[in-house]
Amino acid sequence: MLCLPGLVPVVKDVDQKGVFEIAADLMTLSGKARAGKLAPGDMQGGCISISSLGGIGGTQFTPIVNAPEVAILGISRAEMKSEWNGKDFEPRLMMPFSMSYDHRVINGGDAGRFMTDLVALLGDIRRLVL
Repeated sequence: MLCLPGLVPVVKDVDQKGVFEIAADLMTLSGKARAGKLAPGDMQGGCISISSLGGIGGTQFTPIVNAPEVAILGISRAEMKSEWNGKDFEPRLMMPFSMSYDHRVINGGDAGRFMTDLVALLGDIRRLVL
């Protein structure tokens, strides 16, 4: 399916939904997209996009904000890497993120706190379902 910039499916009201409701919405929108049945209303009203380079590979990229949205989160492929814990190297699954945002709307400190909170949530996935 060909998606033009800015014309991506939008999951609405995510701040009022749990992870299972969001997953159900994603499945519905994905099915509509594969069938070529996305309506204009299905692709409007977003404020942030998520772009994944994971299926292609690579370690990071610079995602471009889709106007009129204010931010985009880029996700790259996860891979096992060694991390120093102060005593030994330990294998850890690492997933690089990149975030671009419109500084006219989003303060850099707020964007940094968002990324820190996101990493904490994804680092302990149990927190998402509580």
